Amino acid sequence: MLVRRLVQLYVGLWLYGLSGALQVSAGLGLDPWDVLHQGVSHHIGLRIGTVVIVVGALVLLLWIPLRQRPGLGTVSNVVLVGVSMNVGLDILPAHAPLGWRIAELVGGVVLCGVASGMYIGAEFGPGPRDGLMTGLARRTGRSIRLVRTSLEVTVLAAGWLLGGQVGVGTVAFALAIGPLAQVFLPLFAIERPATTRRPRRRGPARWRSGRRPSRTPGGRRRTPAGDRPTTPA
Repeated sequence: MLVRRLVQLYVGLWLYGLSGALQVSAGLGLDPWDVLHQGVSHHIGLRIGTVVIVVGALVLLLWIPLRQRPGLGTVSNVVLVGVSMNVGLDILPAHAPLGWRIAELVGGVVLCGVASGMYIGAEFGPGPRDGLMTGLARRTGRSIRLVRTSLEVTVLAAGWLLGGQVGVGTVAFALAIGPLAQVFLPLFAIERPATTRRPRRRGPARWRSGRRPSRTPGGRRRTPAGDRPTTPA
């Protein structure tokens, strides 16, 4: 069980990075966080996958005041997704025709849904950005939908101002990722064996008065002398 969960976690994270690389290579618009990553990469001279790692580490620091606890999947997400994205961009062709780029976009969005189902289904902890969302929702008392929308609109606007690419791919991702996650999450959910709890032993039954019932050697209940009914003389 543990081996399967670990394999699913790391394959899912690697595919998640490849899905981002496909969307970047398509050049038709990115998801909100990658718009920010791309915008930052234009200004500091680092590759977008490296920026993904740096931003993920900074977001993870924001978990401290929110009292969020990272898991193995959280820390692995910070490193592996960015590495996979850089490797994918090294492999994918540059300046491809439009038909190929559309295929990259569609494949990237679908692969992101598959990868999300895999690494979330492994249950080793959320990614740093998802954990920030749930932590803020818990601390502020706001709904997860409101917090997620606010975060993604903020990073999308910041990334666009920094030169990140917003386009039809951004809209396609926003519309498709929810239904895709609903399809693939149940497929990759791993059911853990239920833990059986031993029943607690109860003490002997007592009368409401606090006295234990007593029985005669013949098995009949013996009534205390003070409680026996008196017969007329």
